[in-house]
Amino acid sequence: MDSLTGRLRDLAVGAGFLAFATGQRLRTGRWRSDARTRNGKVGEPRRRAPGPRILVHGVSVGETNALVPLVEALADSDAAPDVVVSASTSTGFERARQLHRGSREVVRFPLDLTWMVNRFLDAVRPEAVVLAELELWPTFMAACARRGIPVSVVNGRLSARSFRGYRAWRPFVRPMFSRLALVVAQTDVYRARFVELGVPAPRAVVGGSLKWDAAQKEPDPAQARALASSLGIDADKPLIVAGSTGPGEEAALIRELPRGCQLLLAPRNPDRWDVVAALVPGMRRRSMAPGAPPGNDAPPPTPDPPVFLLDTIGELTTAYTLADAVFVGRSLAPMGGSNPLEPVAAGKPTVIGPHHEHFEDIVTTLSAAGALEVSDEPMRVITEWIRDSAARKAVVRAGKNTLSAHRGTSARTAALVLGILAV
Repeated sequence: MDSLTGRLRDLAVGAGFLAFATGQRLRTGRWRSDARTRNGKVGEPRRRAPGPRILVHGVSVGETNALVPLVEALADSDAAPDVVVSASTSTGFERARQLHRGSREVVRFPLDLTWMVNRFLDAVRPEAVVLAELELWPTFMAACARRGIPVSVVNGRLSARSFRGYRAWRPFVRPMFSRLALVVAQTDVYRARFVELGVPAPRAVVGGSLKWDAAQKEPDPAQARALASSLGIDADKPLIVAGSTGPGEEAALIRELPRGCQLLLAPRNPDRWDVVAALVPGMRRRSMAPGAPPGNDAPPPTPDPPVFLLDTIGELTTAYTLADAVFVGRSLAPMGGSNPLEPVAAGKPTVIGPHHEHFEDIVTTLSAAGALEVSDEPMRVITEWIRDSAARKAVVRAGKNTLSAHRGTSARTAALVLGILAV
C-alpha cells in the first residue's frame, strides 16, 4: 500500500511539474521542437572507457560550460568512468557538442514523461547521474530510484525564490529531494535549503561553485584575431564587450557609449538577435561573416555608433579576450544577472549591474576583493577605467588573485561523486 501511495504521489507531483513546463513551452513555441528532440530517442552511447558510466547533465549553455572541468576530472580519475554528457535546451546541447566533440557522447535530456524517461535510461544505462544546480524532475527521479541509480546534485543552488516555491509544496516534493544521494552545494545557505526540503543532512555538503574552475581556460589568440577581423573591429580604438545582455540593456548601452569607443553586444537569448541588430542601422553581425579572413573584400562601412553583434553560440569567451572592458548583462533590471567569472579570468576590468541574484556569492566575493565593480551606471565606470590605467590594472590584478584562491572545486566535487559509486 505504501509503495502504491508513493507511486501515486510521484505521478501527481510529476503531472504538476509537467503542466507548468508545458505551459512555458506553449507560450514560447518550444514545445514543437522539444517534442521532436527530447523524446528519449538517443541511440545507445558507445562505451569509451572501461569504468562505470556516469551521466552528467546541465540545462543550458551556462551549466554546460561550468561542468567541463568536472567532466574532465571524472574522466581522468583512477575509476576511469565512461562519462556521457546531456543538456536540455537546444543551445546547451549544441554547446555541449562543441565542447566534447570527439571525446565523449552528448545526448539530449528527455521531457519528463514516463515513456520518454524510460526510453532514455534504457539507452544510456548510467550507473550514476549527476545534475547541475537544480534540475530535478519527478518522473526522472522516480525512474532512477526504481532502477537503483544514485542521483547527485553538484554546483547546487537554491535561490530564495525557488526555495519559497518548493517549500510551499514541501509535502509533495520532499520524497524527491530525499532520494538524492549527494548534494554538493555552492554555499552554506544553499545547503541548508536543500536539507530543509528533504535532503538528509549527511548527504549535503558545501563545495563551492564549479564556475571558478570553468572560467580559467586559456584563450586561443588565433580565434580572437579571426573574430575581430570578421567583424571589422578597429584594434586602435577601445572595445567594450557586453556579455549575456537582456531586454532594454543593449539600447541603454548604445545611448551611453563613450565617444571613441566600440561596443560588441552578445545577447543571452538567440531569439532577440534580430531585435538587437535593428537598434543600429548597418550593425555588423558575426553570423553574416563567420570566417572572413583578413585581406579579403573590404568590410562594409562602420556603423554609427560603432556597434557589433555576436549572434553565435560559444564565442563569448573569445570575445572577452578582445575587450578593453566588460559589462556583464541581465543585471541592470531584475533578470538574475550573468556569470562575471569569464571576463575576470580573461584579465579584463569587469562591471555588473545591481541585479545579480543568480550569482550573488560570486559577485560578493569578487567585489569584496576589488576584482569586480557593481554599478547601475556601467558606462560611467568603464569611462573611468579607460582614463585611469592604474585603476584598471588594479581591478585585473585583484581578479587574478581571487581566481587563484578558488581553484580546485572540480577535483573535490569529482571525488565526492565517485565516492557514491564506491559505497
